Amino acid sequence: MKIAIIGASGRMGRQLVELVAESTDAQVCAAVTHKASPALGQDVGLYSGIAELGVTFTDDVQAAAKAADVMIDFSLPAALADNLIAAGQQQTPIVVCTTGLNQQQHADLKAAAGRTAVLYAANTSLGVTLLLNLVRTASQALGNRCDIEILEAHHTAKRDAPSGTALALGEAAAAGRGQRLSEVAEYQRNHNDTAYQPGSIGFATLRAGDIVGEHTVYLVAGGERLELTHRVASRKTFAEGAYNAAAWLKGQKAGFYSMNHVLGLDA
Repeated sequence: MKIAIIGASGRMGRQLVELVAESTDAQVCAAVTHKASPALGQDVGLYSGIAELGVTFTDDVQAAAKAADVMIDFSLPAALADNLIAAGQQQTPIVVCTTGLNQQQHADLKAAAGRTAVLYAANTSLGVTLLLNLVRTASQALGNRCDIEILEAHHTAKRDAPSGTALALGEAAAAGRGQRLSEVAEYQRNHNDTAYQPGSIGFATLRAGDIVGEHTVYLVAGGERLELTHRVASRKTFAEGAYNAAAWLKGQKAGFYSMNHVLGLDA
């Protein structure tokens, strides 16, 4: 399987390069970075701290899409439109792992799925995929009898807050009790003049040190509390999930997919 990695010079991109290089079933065929990156022209393996791979960084996403069986995108939201255009024109399946997307970018994902296979995952961890399903089930069962709050913690370099995973958990919780997250989300619990609204879903964010990723959903009803927590100790978890998603997506027909499809939970 020939994999093109977009955002290959970033933290997750380098982790993915290392994982694919260790695989006997796949190879890095292209490594895309932005036009101003100091990595341009360098060998992707050496840049990632492993052996030379004979693949150099490029900013030509069209060429990368043409060369690949599947693309994995860990770049920033600003690059998404061009990446989707390239994937659609070459009909190359693409796994998009970029977080912090706006409504238009989510719409772009759905539009691109009309031309090629698109899998979007704010978090590629298999554990988080299961957590999303558990949160929806618990929320549906408890309904408005419980208060729901979501706490997430990441490293200090993470740009978006709340995290894409926290928002996905909020979507799952809201869907479980028939709500729209946009109508019940509360991001400002610290404001003294903001009264608590029953049925709202609150978010809290921590940024500290090198925390890879932690998420807890609190469902509190009466005298009892249910806490559903997922913690990641290594970025390799996300790289493995993205690799598994790419292997599953390769050969799929055009359409919009999620990690639920990878785990067979889409039913």
